[in-house]
Amino acid sequence: MKLVGVSGALAGGKTAVAVEAVLAAARVHDPTIKTELIDLREYDIEFAAGLPLSAYNEDTWNVVKKIQAADFLVFGTPIYQASLSGALKNLLDHLPEYAFRNKVTGMVATGWTNRHFLVLEYHLGSILSYFKGLIPTGNVFIHNEAYDIESDELIDDRIYERIGQLAEEMIYLQRGIMNR
Repeated sequence: MKLVGVSGALAGGKTAVAVEAVLAAARVHDPTIKTELIDLREYDIEFAAGLPLSAYNEDTWNVVKKIQAADFLVFGTPIYQASLSGALKNLLDHLPEYAFRNKVTGMVATGWTNRHFLVLEYHLGSILSYFKGLIPTGNVFIHNEAYDIESDELIDDRIYERIGQLAEEMIYLQRGIMNR
């Protein structure tokens, strides 16, 4: 199985750290799982304008194809103004309606206020459901205080525990889908 993580932040490193932590937890739980991090800071994803995918640049094409080829995915986003990042939403706008059919689509988010934890459930989750993704129950919101201010390293063991539980749930659900 291949798990692809998408870090939907264009600035800072906290979101990529969170997504990579899920990928690492999945590898610990099952060393046979292949993982890949797509960090949007490293790609030039063109603005979605309703054109066929072939009309966009190579980065856009490659990222969409990597997402579509994944067996299951985890999406990470910083929370800006009570919403996911525009960069992540733009990427999702390039995908076909059934992009996540038979795929588990986990979520992690970072933010400055605990009031934003519901963005995963009510905003990003509804978008992933539109694409027919299966949403796990153990998605993780990470307050920025859980990171070292200098290095952006996660320093809260409770967050690592929750990330491990998310990875385990995602693997369990995806195996169930693939083995039916």
